[in-house]
Amino acid sequence: MGVLDRFERGVERVVNTAFARAFKSEVQPVELASALRREADTTAAVVGPDRTLVPNAYTIELGPGDHERLDAWADQLTGELTTALTEHARGQRYSFPGPVSIQLVRDEELATGVFRVRSARVRGGIAPGTAATATVAHPVLDVDGKRYQLTERLTVIGRGADCDVVLDDPGASRRHAEIKVEAGRILVRDLGSTNGTTVDGERLGERIKVAELDDRSTVGIGRTTITVIARGAAAPARPDEEW
Repeated sequence: MGVLDRFERGVERVVNTAFARAFKSEVQPVELASALRREADTTAAVVGPDRTLVPNAYTIELGPGDHERLDAWADQLTGELTTALTEHARGQRYSFPGPVSIQLVRDEELATGVFRVRSARVRGGIAPGTAATATVAHPVLDVDGKRYQLTERLTVIGRGADCDVVLDDPGASRRHAEIKVEAGRILVRDLGSTNGTTVDGERLGERIKVAELDDRSTVGIGRTTITVIARGAAAPARPDEEW
């Protein structure tokens, strides 16, 4: 079943309200999903083997009537659009340079039923994870089933809102651990957390402060299990390598 079919089912719960009766010649939600998919396809750029970048920040410009109608349920709509776009990117083996964002913006000059999509690449610490594009240089973290692709050299994991990967886990410290990607290696370091960090079941401590992560290595933080997907093993790390 196609992405747009799943999208239509997803928004049906939202659209099946008084708003549904207003959909005549106005902009339809499925049109927005199709336009976002086309925008990603036409702006895709190959930047290396198994890595094709597409924009991650999208602005949908709507006329006053369409914006007023759709903005009332913008959170639900943009959430479904983000899911549809991410699934399309996964199917096409695309990568995002950062988190995906979609905004609905009012444009007084646009007529009802007419809209524009603008896009940009905005770098961020993490992006939606697509296992098809996971590499040692840009590994994917599976955090209890939710996937993130690392786009920066350093990624901080913890309970604090300022972390790149935020854990909803009382056993995690505010800034719990840090993952470093460099020169074909993936390394993890505990940031002095209260409850510690484990790698493949072994606890990081005074003797081993930094551990190398291979493809399918697991990192334990509180009750959270993080699996590293790298499509290949990294080179052997030197003991206590300088961070």
